[in-house]
Amino acid sequence: MALNFGVLALVEAKPGKEQDVWDFLSGGRDIVAAEPGTKTWYAFRVDENTFGIFDTFETEEARQDHLNGAIPAALGEHGPSLLAKDPNIRLIELIAVK
Repeated sequence: MALNFGVLALVEAKPGKEQDVWDFLSGGRDIVAAEPGTKTWYAFRVDENTFGIFDTFETEEARQDHLNGAIPAALGEHGPSLLAKDPNIRLIELIAVK
C-alpha cells in the first residue's frame, strides 16, 4: 500500500460547542469506514477548541471521492452551528510513511 495523498483539516469550535465538535468527529468514524479508498482516518484534538481530521489515500481519485463524500457534506451542513470559522483544509502530498 503506497499512501501518497492526504487531507489535513483543522477546525475551531465555537465557544461552548467543544463537546459537540468532539461528538461530531467521533461519529465520523462510522461514516468513513464505508469509504474503501480512505486508508487511514484520524480525528484529533489540538487544544480546548481546535480539532482536526487527517486522512490518507493511495490515489488522487480516492482523495477526491472522499472530498465529495459524506464527511465534508456533514461538515458543510453542521459546520455553521458548530464552528467559529471556516475549516482550514489542506491537500497534502505524503513524503514518507511507516
